[in-house]
Parts: sequence; C-alpha cells; structure tokens
Amino acid sequence: MNSLSLKDFSYTLPESQIPAFPLEQRDSARLLMYQKGNISHHIFRELSELIPPKSSLIFNTTRVIPARLFFHRITGAKIEVLLLEPVEGQDIHQSLQSSEDVVWKTMIGGLKKWKDDEVLQLDLGATVLEARIKNREKAEVNLHWNGPQSMSEILELAGQLPLPPYLKRETKESDKNRYQTVYAENEGAVAAPTAGLHFTDEVLDHLKKNHIQRIDLTLHVGAGTFKPVKAEDPRDHEMHLERMEIPFAAIESLIASEGPLIAVGTTSMRSMESLYWWGCALLDDPDCPFFVRKLQPYTAKKKERKKALNAVLKYMERHQIEVIKGSTEILIYPSYTFSMCDGLITNFHLPETTLIMLVAAFIGEDWKRVYETALLHKYRFLSFGDSSLLLP
Repeated sequence: MNSLSLKDFSYTLPESQIPAFPLEQRDSARLLMYQKGNISHHIFRELSELIPPKSSLIFNTTRVIPARLFFHRITGAKIEVLLLEPVEGQDIHQSLQSSEDVVWKTMIGGLKKWKDDEVLQLDLGATVLEARIKNREKAEVNLHWNGPQSMSEILELAGQLPLPPYLKRETKESDKNRYQTVYAENEGAVAAPTAGLHFTDEVLDHLKKNHIQRIDLTLHVGAGTFKPVKAEDPRDHEMHLERMEIPFAAIESLIASEGPLIAVGTTSMRSMESLYWWGCALLDDPDCPFFVRKLQPYTAKKKERKKALNAVLKYMERHQIEVIKGSTEILIYPSYTFSMCDGLITNFHLPETTLIMLVAAFIGEDWKRVYETALLHKYRFLSFGDSSLLLP
C-alpha cells in the first residue's frame, strides 16, 4: 500500500470565502477552468463555449428532501432528527410514498434526553406526527402519523432542508428553491449535488444547441458527504453507503458516446465509476449484486469500458429492469485510475475531505495550484460558492 496522509489534503480556507447564501443569478457564478495544466477564469453561463465538442454531461437528478425534523419533549428539550435513509430492505421511493408507518436510519441531536418508551409529537394542524426510537444503537426511528398523507407530504409540512453545517445559519424560505438544482426530480438526498446548482434552463438550452448530450442518473447524496475524515490514513475512513439509480437508456448513451464524458459533480463521478466497477464484476460473476465496496477498485481487475457497460445492459435485459438500483461506498483517492470520465464540473471543497481527495486523484498534484489560484482570486467556496471545470 502506498503511504497516504490526511495532511496531504489540507489547506487554509478563510471564512470570508464561504458564502452563506447563493448569488442572485445561478449562472453568474465564476468558473475556473483547468485544462491540461492551464488555468483560465470565466463565468458559469459561458460553459457551453468551454465544453469540448461532442461531449456528454452526466447529471445527478436527485432531489433534496426536507429531512430535518424538530421535536420537543414535554420538558421543552429540543430533539433534532435528521432522516438519512430507510432501514435496509426498504426502497426510498416506496418509503416516501407510503402513508403508513416508516422506519428510517437517522442522526439524532439530543438522543440521551430521549427515553426508549417516549413518544415525541409534532402538531401539524389536522395531523400529528409521532416519533419513537426503534433501535437506539443504530439510531433507527419509527414515524407514525394519523392522516392520509404520504411521508413525502408529511415532510413538506414538518421538515426543513438540511443545509450544510458550515453555512452556520437557519434554513430560509428561499432555500427551498436555491438548494435544489433546476433539474432535480428523484426525492431522496439529504444534501444537494452542489455542482449542479449553477445550471439554469438557459445554460441547459445553450448546451443542447451546441450538441452537448445530456445523460441523467441519480445518486442520493447522504450526510456522509459532510463527515470529516479523522483517520490519519484516509483509507481507514468509514464511508457512508449511497444509493444510485441508473436508467437503461443512460447506459446505452454512455456506450454510444463518441466524445468526452464530463461528470457534473463528484456524485455523478462516483456513480459513473461505481457503475464501471460493477460491470467489471459482472463479467466474472453475471449475477453479482450492484454494490461497490470502499476499496474494491484497488484490488479488482480492470476491464475494457464498453465490455463492462454491456455486461450491465445484459444483466438488465435478463432481469427486465428499466432502472438499475445499487449502492456504493467507493473511496477515490490519489493512485485511483479513472475509467469513465474525462472531465469534472465541481465546486471548491473543504480541506481534508473525501471530496478534495477525489479532485486530487483526478488532476494530480495540480489540485494545490488550482486551489491556491482560487483562493488568491477570491473565488467563493463550498455549497453556494463558485465552480470549476477540470479537464486534465
């Protein structure tokens, strides 16, 4: 194993370069372009002129759910429940459409105050939402309500969007729109795929007019994306499982594409690489489940990309599946060899995180020069910050 240290991915980020709110116009964000070692500065709305001809952009169409619920005990003590995902075996869409009790994995603020047999209530007018601890050790919570609404409708009434903790502010009404991409469709994320927040309908139209193909998939971003890496060797970091959904038509488009593949965001990148590694596994075991372990790519044997993707198509045809659902824990760090994407559109990330490790793996040691340049030129960082187009 090559040596890897968390300190290799550190830099100093001034708080003044972390905006708490987005710009008024989504596509007026700045765009740093890194291409074969050269750096240039642009505005995001110019994207269609900067993307190489015949490219395909891969978008993550996940939609952030209002996953933060605030309950109060009879004593007045506040208990915050952040919904992460349904318990194992439950489909996220089925759970959100359910009008009966659901059980979700959560993060609980004030868990010690919440007794095992205690029912917490949220009064929603005609409906009351109740929460009970199902499994304290796993932070699993049972939710029950007395109305005809689906869970999704209950969350719209009771929940708040889970903004990243580093924004250090309460959720505002405007976040319902601005902390979602304009193309968000599939509910299930607890964090936005922030690289996509800069896209507008006009930018998407310009890309289409320039014959840039669009390929949609879904990775439901989990709270693990904010989890700091504390292990000195980042390979020891516990990666949270994230769920993916990839349509048959998207895989056909990937196989047919002739130009560069450019991921919109690290979530799209992780989805693409996970799809590839599952395809490689299918070539050896045609019935292996769609699950990519954290360090699987570093020991698995690489296969030709189109063969791997065709193995996925054959699996879906055999099982008559239109949208393949899987999960990934993939950890991408320097020494990783990318098999799917030639470019990446992404915001500027926190130091010492798995996201900056992915960028470092993609463009090598030049990541330091890119970040030094962005800091020097007062680019805005993190979720509501500026963007970069990386073409190594």
